[in-house]
This record gives sequence, C-alpha cells and structure tokens, in this order.
Amino acid sequence: MKVDVDRIDNTNAASLLQLGESAIQGGDYNFDLSAVQRCDSSAVALLIAWQRAAHARGQRVRLEGIPPSLCSLATLYGVAPLISCPPLQSKPSRSSSAMGA
Repeated sequence: MKVDVDRIDNTNAASLLQLGESAIQGGDYNFDLSAVQRCDSSAVALLIAWQRAAHARGQRVRLEGIPPSLCSLATLYGVAPLISCPPLQSKPSRSSSAMGA
C-alpha cells in the first residue's frame, strides 16, 4: 500500500489505520512511506498497530521508504526494531584527548 500523504500525525492517523488494516485484510503487507515528510508520535503508534494487525494473521508488515524522522522517534521510544528501522549511526564522540585536553 502506498501511503500517499506528506504527513502522519494525530489528524490523520485514525483514517490511515483503517486504510492499512483494510490493506492487511486484503493480503497487502507492503507499505511504502516514501511520500511521508513529517510525522509525530502518532506515526509510531500507527506502524505498531499495523504490525499487530499483520501479526494476528501470521504475517509481518514490510515497510519501505521510512522517513529518518520516524525512525528517530521510534528509536527514542525504544520500538525501532518493531517497525524495522535501521540502526541509527551515531556520530563519533570527541574524547577529551581528541580535543587537545
């Protein structure tokens, strides 16, 4: 299912939940999020709900084009593995010796 919105937030998450659940009931477990540019915590809850619906059918949702901001939120909440976010690459920390101290 192509998620054809530029944002996922509390204003549209409920309708997207219904669309996604209908897609899952119809056997579509592939979700393309490449159009999504902005999101809030509602998007994280939405993806987890889709995963739960697919799991009830013995399947797993496959997500493509997950926006980095969504993965960042999922990581913050500790649920990134549930929605198949790639691990965030941490920036190298500057140790005191590297800073000339």
